[in-house]
Parts: sequence; structure tokens; C-alpha cells
Amino acid sequence: MKGEFDRFGVGKLGGFIIALQFLGAAGLLVGFWFQPVMIASSLGLALLMLAGLMRRKAKDSLWVSLPAFFFLGSNAYIRYASAALQR
Repeated sequence: MKGEFDRFGVGKLGGFIIALQFLGAAGLLVGFWFQPVMIASSLGLALLMLAGLMRRKAKDSLWVSLPAFFFLGSNAYIRYASAALQR
């Protein structure tokens, strides 16, 4: 993964990005019991996946970029559905 982060020009942020992804995943699990954590975690992960779309800027194929699109959409939906349930 270090090579991928270097290729995108964010090599120094690689460890931080990975930590944010793990915290977001843990937050989604905790969010089953605490709704506000679910909302914050899904929003954070959606933003990370939005930034992950820089694969398109790096001229990666659509097939390689597809997971970022999928996880962006799924986390955006989780954020929307969680907020709707909290109202």
C-alpha cells in the first residue's frame, strides 16, 4: 500500500489514512448501539472514499476505481439512512 500512497502523492499521510479507515470501520460497528457514532463514521468514510477517487486523476481504469465508488455510495447511504432514523 505504501507504493500506492506514494504514487498518489500522499505517501507521508499513508499511515494516517489507514488509521482513519480503521477508526471509521470500528465506528460503524459501535454505531449499531450509538446512532450518532454511526452517522459520524459513515460520513468520515464517505469523505475518505471521495478522496480515494483520485485514482481517476491518476489515470487508473474504471475497474480499479470501482471499489472507491461503491464504498462512497454505500457509506453515503448509511449516513443518510442513519440520520433519517434518528429524527
